[in-house]
Amino acid sequence: MLLRSFSKRCFCTAINPRPWFFVGLGNPGDKYKGTRHNVGFELIDAFAASQGIPMESVFFKATFGKGLVNGVPVFLAKPQTYMNLSGESSGPLAAYYKLPLNRVLVFHDDMDLPCGVLRLHPKGNHGRHNGLKSVIYHFRGNREFPRLRIGIGKPPGQMDPKAFLLQKFNATARERIDAALQEGVDALKQVLSKGLTESARCFNTEQKYKHLRLQTMPV
Repeated sequence: MLLRSFSKRCFCTAINPRPWFFVGLGNPGDKYKGTRHNVGFELIDAFAASQGIPMESVFFKATFGKGLVNGVPVFLAKPQTYMNLSGESSGPLAAYYKLPLNRVLVFHDDMDLPCGVLRLHPKGNHGRHNGLKSVIYHFRGNREFPRLRIGIGKPPGQMDPKAFLLQKFNATARERIDAALQEGVDALKQVLSKGLTESARCFNTEQKYKHLRLQTMPV
């Protein structure tokens, strides 16, 4: 009886996999397209294009799409509230779909990583990132959600970080980011098929070696 009950639970889980919610942070509008602060948006777009998921709806103040990736339901969102208010969209969306925060993966730019280096983390602080601050606030202070950090490098010299974030990439940096976005898409596919823990372990090891290679190379 116990064996039959266990088998039934396994079968139900297999045919009804839990959804994932991917949120890319950025600023809406052509003015900000291609800027360093918008790489979260770019990764959402790259993943959606790779899976044929249209991003044509507007839902809870976000450009929104949904689809199945190898049988796993995936929700995609680009909050249109501007970066510093990202949680006004992502918080209600996660609540609407009744998603546990460990199934909400947030993509964002990170100045503490070299340009083109990525990291997957199961949780963390906001690291002075205003978009993440807003997300955490609207998750009722809960930081237990995974995030994919996308390295954009540090501002040169005494440049104002805010100005740096709103600049577009030069040719060399753009090439690195384009390659990183494809790596990010591949990592997200791994998350969907193998789960976050195993995917992060393998992916972060690869990115560590990439970090070492790029650390001394200017952009």
